[in-house]
Amino acid sequence: MDQSTMHDHEHNEASVIPSPASSGLTGIFSGASPKLTFVMGLLVGVAGVSLIGFVLAASFAFSGKGTKVAVTNTGTPTPTAAAPSQPTAPTPVNIAVKSTDYVRGSSEAPLTIVTYTDLECPYCKSFHPSMQRIMNEYSGQVRWIYRHFPLSFHVNAQKEAEAAECVGKLGGSEAYWNFIDKIFERTTSNGTGFALTDLYPLAKEVGVAESRFRTCLDQGEMTSKVQADLQEGTSYGVQGTPTSFINGTPVEGAVPYEQLKAVVDQVLAQ
Repeated sequence: MDQSTMHDHEHNEASVIPSPASSGLTGIFSGASPKLTFVMGLLVGVAGVSLIGFVLAASFAFSGKGTKVAVTNTGTPTPTAAAPSQPTAPTPVNIAVKSTDYVRGSSEAPLTIVTYTDLECPYCKSFHPSMQRIMNEYSGQVRWIYRHFPLSFHVNAQKEAEAAECVGKLGGSEAYWNFIDKIFERTTSNGTGFALTDLYPLAKEVGVAESRFRTCLDQGEMTSKVQADLQEGTSYGVQGTPTSFINGTPVEGAVPYEQLKAVVDQVLAQ
């Protein structure tokens, strides 16, 4: 974000030429008694402090926490990294599990969580451990499906998503999830937090032949699959990451573990 720089200007008081307005004020005060001058000066000071207080209060009133959506002149909404939020009257979405999905957990689990996420999204990075904890504590009850929603302003996210799909294609579900876990552990997020050159040794680290992985990634074999995830997520109303669907009910943002657990418990109790 561009930051404006404020410059302090020092003036030589002896060389400042008084304006007509200041001359007029001098004339008004010159004929007043010392007591009246003191009272009028006090009133002016109080008014100045009140004005400053109003400006500060207004600035606090219009400043908020969380991700702000940049306004563009394209007329098209820009997906953003989503801050934590409480969904209001969410409308369930019917999301089918596909044969191309890499499922974490039991395929027979009664509760399905589909998460649309971005490997360079800082909110996704903070949300990932909460989902890992859910999977550990609800073994056999929850299955987790990860789908890609790379944001355009995270320049490495698309290629990292393709890399994950190449690992899945060559090494299967376990290698796929291991690869994703390690990227979230190591990336500093915000677009280029994980170097693209490090994708190749990471693929080898999780058990995939580096030469085959390189061919898959460099030739863009998984580009269309990642884009299909993105388009499908958009059709489901996804506008930012992470966005999860818990048995079809959307939960937006990196909600805290306790809130996520409450939703899981509620759905399982139905």
